[in-house]
Amino acid sequence: MARNTITYACQQCGASFSKWAGKCDDCGAWNTLAEERKEAPAGPGKRVIGRRISLEPLHCLTKKSDLPSRMQSGITEFDRVSGGGLVPGSATLIGGDPGIGKSTLLLQLTCKLAGAGLKAAYISGEESADQVRMRAQRLGLANATVELGTATNASDIAASMDGPDKPDIMVIDSIQTMFLPSLDSAPGTVSQVRASAQELIRSAKNNRVALLIVGHVTKDGAIAGPRVLEHMVDAVLYFEGDRSHHFRILRSVKNRFGATDEIGVFEMIEAGLAEVPNPSELFLADRREDVTGAVVFAGIEGSRPVLVEIEALVAPSSLATPRRNVVGWDTSRLAMLTAVLEARCGVPLSGRDIFLNVAGGLKIHETAADLAVAAALISSVTGRPGPQRTVFFGEVALSAELRQVAQADARLKEAAKLGFENAVLPCPRKAAKKVTGIKTAQPKTLGELIEIMGGIS
Repeated sequence: MARNTITYACQQCGASFSKWAGKCDDCGAWNTLAEERKEAPAGPGKRVIGRRISLEPLHCLTKKSDLPSRMQSGITEFDRVSGGGLVPGSATLIGGDPGIGKSTLLLQLTCKLAGAGLKAAYISGEESADQVRMRAQRLGLANATVELGTATNASDIAASMDGPDKPDIMVIDSIQTMFLPSLDSAPGTVSQVRASAQELIRSAKNNRVALLIVGHVTKDGAIAGPRVLEHMVDAVLYFEGDRSHHFRILRSVKNRFGATDEIGVFEMIEAGLAEVPNPSELFLADRREDVTGAVVFAGIEGSRPVLVEIEALVAPSSLATPRRNVVGWDTSRLAMLTAVLEARCGVPLSGRDIFLNVAGGLKIHETAADLAVAAALISSVTGRPGPQRTVFFGEVALSAELRQVAQADARLKEAAKLGFENAVLPCPRKAAKKVTGIKTAQPKTLGELIEIMGGIS
């Protein structure tokens, strides 16, 4: 007979240990090991015999019309990030900071889908049905035909996805409140989160229900619970944004049915989340041309060109180790760039505090922002504003040479559309197409960029 064994699982990363300890050896978190009881597998003499599975040919879908049709919500920004709409039987995990607007977005989404004739269910494990109704009334969605449920038993919710009256889409808010009665651990633990998600995803795929799961995040911004949770689902979306700003960014980091690193931009207003069809105008709405240390970067987020302002402030430091504060960009990338500017170009940056900010709270991950950051630092050091109506983009090498980046034409077209007249970008290897209405300067090194910025006196 199989006997139960006791293990200790980290509630932060999901690592398992045979003995309790105050610190997890895998992730370094303190006081996160919790006791879990597991049934030992059967011995070698009691091998479980499985049954043969039935296989299907790949060519059974001969026409594109035979593929499952996506469920478009009508919220263009969400459909863009999801790859064109929700796929029946898919599981999507949505994470974000508390109060960022995850529940508001999903309630608006389910109401839109219900208005399109689909059967939508919203299951809340954190709020009562009356609380959800109050939020719907505040958003002007009180008359939507969405079915509400308040449950935390994952087995009961999985059973509700079976039968002729099953929903087409179901929202679980949130996975950390779900539990399976067969497990002896509390809701929110690694074993409960993993087992509950597996039960819900299995039922959703068997019954072709589009499942949307809300996941809490840790203080580091990662989705709380076992890492395997992100591998189990088909798509992982992060809802980002500073709560002091009025807009939010929905970012795709995994998507089996579409592109990753795609973003959707929303504005938080009194009536909920409103779509922002042109985020560049939003990010540059309050920009002034005569400010030192501020330039415009032409970036690419997924398939969308986005223009955003990068601000830099270089000030004398009274500290032995000058400060390097960065918001919205990679700190190590800034350290590399400042070293190149000082060692290769003689820009005086040592012994000075450097503050870098991406306006609006947007997080930039691509190296094409190197040139814009360098221009902002040079402008702050010299005290002269950058060239007016100009955008910057390009990668900087350790030799101070500039390297071209992808999709330069899309960046230039977006800049021209918003009224910019000039662009500074690396010299391409081959002749590029000229974009109407915008002039280009193509320096080869950071030294030539400094000349464009007016030199260093």
